[in-house]
Amino acid sequence: MPENQETGADFRPSVLFSLSSVPFIMVLGNSLLIPVLPAIKNALHLTQFKVSLLITLFSVPAGVIIPLAGFLSDRFGRKKVIIPSLILYGLGGVVAGLTALWAKDAAYPLILGGRILQGIGAAGTAPIAMALCGDLFTGKWRSRALGIIEAANGFGKVVSPVLGALLGLVTWYAAFLFFPLAVIPAVAGMSLLVKEPRGQRATQNIGQYLRSFGGVFEKKSALLLTSFLTGLTALLLLFGVLFFLSEHLENAFRFNGLRKGAALAVPVLFMCAASYVTGHAVKKKAGLIKWLTVTGLGLMAASFAFLNAAQKTPAFFFSISLAGVGTGLVLPCLNTIITSSTASEKRGLVTSLYGSVRFFGVAAGPPLFGMLMSKGVPLMFWTGAGMSAAACLLAALFIRSREITVGTGAEQPAQRSGGARALLRPLPAARKPMK
Repeated sequence: MPENQETGADFRPSVLFSLSSVPFIMVLGNSLLIPVLPAIKNALHLTQFKVSLLITLFSVPAGVIIPLAGFLSDRFGRKKVIIPSLILYGLGGVVAGLTALWAKDAAYPLILGGRILQGIGAAGTAPIAMALCGDLFTGKWRSRALGIIEAANGFGKVVSPVLGALLGLVTWYAAFLFFPLAVIPAVAGMSLLVKEPRGQRATQNIGQYLRSFGGVFEKKSALLLTSFLTGLTALLLLFGVLFFLSEHLENAFRFNGLRKGAALAVPVLFMCAASYVTGHAVKKKAGLIKWLTVTGLGLMAASFAFLNAAQKTPAFFFSISLAGVGTGLVLPCLNTIITSSTASEKRGLVTSLYGSVRFFGVAAGPPLFGMLMSKGVPLMFWTGAGMSAAACLLAALFIRSREITVGTGAEQPAQRSGGARALLRPLPAARKPMK
């Protein structure tokens, strides 16, 4: 097995592809349904709030269970959590899809049950894959790998509206039945291609683990809390605006089917491209990580403000795309901060907390935007602009370059040079590859 001496890990494309497949599959859980939500609403005679629960009741269980998944991954290993979680995620899709097929109009409560099951499975997927990525790669390769993983997450959001729209042409519940098919290659890749490193495992019991939550924030509370709040805001606004777009594209622009799916993909395509470029750009520059985060949130605030004046189609999609670029700048930077804030034996704890916060953001976005839509679209856009601007100010004040570590863990702070720019110390000798 070849080893890259800079990373201390096997950096074969197949390994990174397998890791990236996990967040890609996970993000389908919500994004694949966005284009067919109006069809589900009509088929099951649901209110706007009830249809939003198909997103919320996937995301809330995931957010609640993620810390437990993080504990199990710290204690027993990342792959032992990821693989069963993927299987449970696929099983939830089977339950929702077959229920819709057999129960017809009375299927809604059981579909929600399948979505809850999927959410529980999702808890052990992307956040734990991010922790595993932090275990496998160090230095500039960690930022690059995390950027690719975030780009895979974004690419899932790009593909899923188009794929969801195509599946919707067959029937509104075809998306549910697609989930187990998507899980199979991800499970195979994680099982056969990814070799988990033999690192130090946490030895604490569940009670000690829960008490250690406070200790994680002991030294870097402002940095971590700001990063968590920023991640929550970015995902809340992204899924809120996608929920709005699913209805708005049909009502205002008469977009349906594949055309609607392609239009929904526009903002997340820009987000995906920005995530990939950002992951390569930040590498070991701690100062750049901070200011890209601030810039991204500023772009999001500006885009929501512009949307109030964007009456014509080109201006509307330009503003939506600007929000996608801003989100793509923010998320890879936050991933690097989170995965590098602690040593490996507690990395699962930190990433699981961050993953919970992200899922709560996704859960809150559709019902919040649905409520604001009923009170007026301008209010919804100005609320988004205000939330982005507040997060931007917090990031500028409390994400400090000197506290960002981009070495092998929190134990190796970045060197500072040239004002806002912070460079990493020379990498330590590479670890031996796992046999």
